[in-house]
Amino acid sequence: MAPPAIAPVAAALLLAALASLHGAAATGVFQVHRKFTRAANITVHLAHDVGRHGRLLAAADVPLGGLGLPTGSGLYYTKIEIGTPPKQYHVQVDTGSDILWVNCITCDKCPKKSGLGIDLTLYDPKGSSSGSTVSCEQEFCVATYGDKLPGCKASIPCEYSVTYGDGSSTTGYFVTDSLQYNQVSGDGQTRYGKANATFGCGAQQGGDLGSTNQALDGIVGFGESNTSMLSQLAAAGEVKKIFSHCLDTISGGGIFAIGDVVQPKVKTTPLIPNMPHYNVKMKSIDVGGTALQLPPHIFETSEKKGTIIDSGTTLTYLPELVYKDIMAKIFEKHQDMTFRTIQDFMCFQYHGSVDDGFPKITFHFEGDLGLHVYPHDYFFQNGDDLYCFGFQNGGLQSKDGRDMVLLGDLVLSNKVVVYDLENQVIGWTDYNCSSSIKVKDDKTGASYTVNAHDISSAWRRQWQESLIPLLVTMVCSYLIF
Repeated sequence: MAPPAIAPVAAALLLAALASLHGAAATGVFQVHRKFTRAANITVHLAHDVGRHGRLLAAADVPLGGLGLPTGSGLYYTKIEIGTPPKQYHVQVDTGSDILWVNCITCDKCPKKSGLGIDLTLYDPKGSSSGSTVSCEQEFCVATYGDKLPGCKASIPCEYSVTYGDGSSTTGYFVTDSLQYNQVSGDGQTRYGKANATFGCGAQQGGDLGSTNQALDGIVGFGESNTSMLSQLAAAGEVKKIFSHCLDTISGGGIFAIGDVVQPKVKTTPLIPNMPHYNVKMKSIDVGGTALQLPPHIFETSEKKGTIIDSGTTLTYLPELVYKDIMAKIFEKHQDMTFRTIQDFMCFQYHGSVDDGFPKITFHFEGDLGLHVYPHDYFFQNGDDLYCFGFQNGGLQSKDGRDMVLLGDLVLSNKVVVYDLENQVIGWTDYNCSSSIKVKDDKTGASYTVNAHDISSAWRRQWQESLIPLLVTMVCSYLIF
């Protein structure tokens, strides 16, 4: 299995608004890349989404690379610099997890090589003049665990243990060091900035995190936990606790931003409080402008019911009743169509434009916010005139997830999606993700243009020249113990 927190992204996304260490919040840049790898069987990747469901129930500018379609298996990652003198590390970017961690010099079984063709680096706290180990008595550790750990002494480091849904795991201890990145300084311009961050120093990796296939130096999470880099910088008054992404599956590229997006304007819906993820209240579903007649309990919210927005999952999962009703409406005018199953995906031959031949789906949420999903979003092409359905029947998944609506990357693509954790709302609007957005620099009050990039076009062209089997990237998530 691939490592947890793997997400498909269109080539070259951007992230805006990490702050400088001093003064008001500013904007900044991490270079993020996307890499495809091959897999023999799509069911391996489908298992990642199943694992992620287990957890779901329990201005920096970051250019990303890749093509966020299910016909590729991959991940997106950023290059960050840590320490003094700074060293470069490649870490996965995951909006569904919390902590930043990198493999440590003390790790015996950490990968030394990567199938992604990148150089791996082990972090050495003693090799950085600005690095220090976090003891179990320090405030960060006590706040993370709610109290001092049993047997805690000043000489004992603050340990962490993360287990992912596919059985992969990482354990180690927390350290604090200087994090360096590119800070946005004007329209399309950057300069170096840095801030202190507390992150995990990985001493032992289990499962696929120890494999070389898709190995990286670590993971950077953007969840709501106080341990996340975003939360740390926000608590220090360095950034606003807001991030956005715009995933472009049409031409590649896009935007991923931390900070206050001022253009385009985005309508929002409230996040449901006291939930572990980005849960929202769905009100109804239209297919082709006609509302589905669904029982009220479909839209109820509880621990094992409701709707989750999760950019870490590729596909969309629906309760069985919803899935069947949507399928019936989508293919209402194609009664003679012949289907075939390709590695758990329902596929069919179709000549012509799917956008002309099939209806638009709209998910309606509290606050009169609609999520428009077009045929090119819920179908993906797998060969000449062969299309597969990107929605899955949740009733065939884990029993705990069968009554949930999980909206993944396919339906979130080609939209600016804003996670405003300060106001506890989330919103989106259809957008050309290969264009640009404007992000406010709270330090100067100015609004700067952040352009989409395609930093992975060379490898993407190479990938397009070869025929590959149907692949889908799924994201596995973790529980912190």
